[in-house]
Amino acid sequence: MIKILWVVLLALSFSSARADGDLTSLQQAISGKQRSAEHKARDKYRHPQQTLEFFDVKENMTVVEIWPGEGWYTEILAPYLKDKGKLYAAHFSPVAKAHYYKKVLEAFVKKMHKQPKVYDKVELTVLQPPESFQIAPDGSADRVLTFRNVHNWMNNNQAAAVFNAMYKALKPGGILGVEEHRNRLLKPQDTRAGSGYVSEDYVIALARNAGFEFLAKSEINANSKDTKDHPAGVWTLPPALTLKDKDREKYQAIGESDRMTIKFIKPK
Repeated sequence: MIKILWVVLLALSFSSARADGDLTSLQQAISGKQRSAEHKARDKYRHPQQTLEFFDVKENMTVVEIWPGEGWYTEILAPYLKDKGKLYAAHFSPVAKAHYYKKVLEAFVKKMHKQPKVYDKVELTVLQPPESFQIAPDGSADRVLTFRNVHNWMNNNQAAAVFNAMYKALKPGGILGVEEHRNRLLKPQDTRAGSGYVSEDYVIALARNAGFEFLAKSEINANSKDTKDHPAGVWTLPPALTLKDKDREKYQAIGESDRMTIKFIKPK
């Protein structure tokens, strides 16, 4: 009986190890211990595996992540690219005038220092319009990725300059991946994006004006529950929940915003 039990346990152990070994390096990065439980809980809204696969990000590539904030995607990209690729995190300037920029950058750097085995090969660069645009060496990147940032650049009338900087950093044939809160169809676009929502056509025009060619778009991050008419704009929804307890359950039931997911190519 003991021998039979030992054989069963050995078989289960082997099966589990084989299952772990079958995970791709991207799946391992997504499921890794370096990611916080809070961040993993948002995978159901952000679909990191499908999104990065749509942007065709490979582990041996040079990638620039634009304005990574607290590092939600950096937690995945850093270990994924660590051994064979290169990650530039184009963050705020340490001498930025706005306190918010300094605070977010300091939190990001602190996060990197806490887990040096994960982040020691990440190279910090600066994107702080209108002064700093050198996000990576010119023509060095295979992929430039930006997640929910376009509305911020529009709000400060900096979008065109940032798209030019992203174009400059990419190799010919390199891909720009954009995820952004998506505005309603046929609604006139506020050029300052005060609600946080941006139309797909507007993003496509910004990219084309910088020299990019449209490649494809995906509904990976779509959310049909998002009516896009919230009292505090997109920040009414999770994770911001700006209205705090007011109608909290209602907005949590909607989930995170409806988002476009688009990729562009720098012509060869």
